[in-house]
Amino acid sequence: MPQHFHVDRRGVATYLALSLLACAPPRPAVVIPETATVVDRSQVGRWVSESTPVGHQVIRFRWQLQDDRGAAGGRGTARVAAPDSVRLDVAGPLGSGRGAAVVVGDSAQWTDPPDIIERLVPSYPLMWAMFGVERLPPGGATLRGAADSSETAWQWASGADTISYVRHRAPERLLAESRQGGKVVGFVDTEFGPDGRPTRSRLTVPSVPARLTLTFTASASSEPFPPDLWTADGP
Repeated sequence: MPQHFHVDRRGVATYLALSLLACAPPRPAVVIPETATVVDRSQVGRWVSESTPVGHQVIRFRWQLQDDRGAAGGRGTARVAAPDSVRLDVAGPLGSGRGAAVVVGDSAQWTDPPDIIERLVPSYPLMWAMFGVERLPPGGATLRGAADSSETAWQWASGADTISYVRHRAPERLLAESRQGGKVVGFVDTEFGPDGRPTRSRLTVPSVPARLTLTFTASASSEPFPPDLWTADGP
């Protein structure tokens, strides 16, 4: 008589997700070159300005998350308003599992559900880096950096927090890393197309482990967004 076995589908999904993470090639490190020296805020401001959003943009993407709870994916839209505001809307297959948030600078104005940003991205500088944007450091941070014809690399440190950026040219690529107390919180690797717009971004969070991949499908300039877009009960 044949035996029947119960298959724990959630366990299988988790196993597959962790296997994918384990088999993936090692992530590149964000290495600030030895030639880096102390730089002032005005110099960092010039580097950051190269990636600061201009005007209004609508960015559409596919997302794929793999973590210790399994694997999930879907589609999303980012509506970006210069210089530092974004409305994020994401949904799973067939519109399930919807979530939304408004982020201004390095803080959320609101999120629905409350943990959506925390689950997907562990730091706001890393969130912005996934869209190809570098963020200004907080006041009083220690700054160092270096730039040549092939890359710009810089880092800020404030208390226990350290953020590092390396922007490569030809082909363009942005690497960003967040550390707290010397421990890596997360790492972002964003690739760009010939037009300078992001084509793909991958966030790795080693402590979970977890990986979030965004594949950008469309990006276009927009007219200014209506005010209710930024409210929790807006469109």
